[in-house]
Amino acid sequence: MSSYAKFLKEIISNKRKLEEFEMVKLNEEYSAILQNKLPPKLKDPGSFSIPCTIGEINFDKALCDLGASINLMPFFVFKKFGIKEPTPTIVSLQLADRSIKHPRGVVEDVLVKVDKFILHVDFIVLDMEEDYDMPLILGRHFLATGRVLIDVQQGKLSLIINDEEVIFNVFKAMKHSNDEKEVLMIDCIDDLVDRKFHAFRLDDPIENCITNSFDVNEQILDERHKEVVGYLGEKQRGFVTKREKFVPLDISFSYSKAKPSIEKPSTLELKPLSSHLKYVYLGNPSTLPVIISSYLTGLEEENLIRVLREHKRAIG
Repeated sequence: MSSYAKFLKEIISNKRKLEEFEMVKLNEEYSAILQNKLPPKLKDPGSFSIPCTIGEINFDKALCDLGASINLMPFFVFKKFGIKEPTPTIVSLQLADRSIKHPRGVVEDVLVKVDKFILHVDFIVLDMEEDYDMPLILGRHFLATGRVLIDVQQGKLSLIINDEEVIFNVFKAMKHSNDEKEVLMIDCIDDLVDRKFHAFRLDDPIENCITNSFDVNEQILDERHKEVVGYLGEKQRGFVTKREKFVPLDISFSYSKAKPSIEKPSTLELKPLSSHLKYVYLGNPSTLPVIISSYLTGLEEENLIRVLREHKRAIG
């Protein structure tokens, strides 16, 4: 009985021929493979994240990162809280690509609510690209404070405080759609309609009553509108019963139609122009002025004036 490596080497180099019923000794690694004793390969469970709340803002996913020594908050998230500027700090951040970033400051003792627990967290505020999927990064400080235990195989993250435990399931969270912000935009419609209504509503009560159909007993009418609606109602009833005669209008006056500028040029007061512009006249003498560029050559200006004069009736 020989070792498998020596046996295979002699077979390949033709120093030994493969004989029937020959026994080859396998080492522990090969035996484990053939007997299927190795643990199965599992898929990447993805990043571990937890939902949390800061103030009145809910975050569906806050990244739990064991590789980060700080808790990071983007500046666009910080502005949503409407508080003063963060406290300046001399801390500088070295990213994975070796580049250096200087944060805008630090925010201390931020109350972060995770399920039923409320924790004090210090955040570094950094100007960075907006990431609405996972806007917050919770580093080792937060994970140590919350005694976080992560079971990568089961996809579970446990948060333990004062012998109380909350468990988050990463696989279960991945089944829910993350694209919810567009659905929530429906909540803005009523507010937008209300603002537009007040912006474009008619302030004149007479015009408003004529344009819209109102009843004098409607609760939305103020005193001015009720007075106008009542007056219009009385006039309508009087018109139906009495039918006053129409008085013909006197339209005997005469008027002359204004002639176009081509037939009767008007005298205009021309204002001074910038150095790159100048006036030229399509009519004689010095009538029908138009503005052209002063950078045109003599030939270009002459051709332009000729074309404009041919179409001056269309110009007006």
